Amino acid sequence: MSKGLTVNSYFEDQVKSIALENQEGVSTVGVMMVGDYEFATSKKEYMTVVSGELTVKLPRENDWKTFSKGESFIVEANQAFSVQVKQTTAYLCRYE
Repeated sequence: MSKGLTVNSYFEDQVKSIALENQEGVSTVGVMMVGDYEFATSKKEYMTVVSGELTVKLPRENDWKTFSKGESFIVEANQAFSVQVKQTTAYLCRYE
């Protein structure tokens, strides 16, 4: 059963997302402007870059890794991860 859309804004409107729920579960589709961000998770997150690229420092990792269009990464629940955005980037995040 679909529910209404929820629009979220973070980091002084530099990151915006639209949350949706459907038969696949809860997801957000969003855009990050150029900048450096740190996010905390409450659920397991499956992040896929839709357009652009994200350079990410995952929990318990020492190195940054860049994810381009079509590439994905996973962040477990109750973790924090850092993101560097060098060009405006769109993403899909599925929650589990």
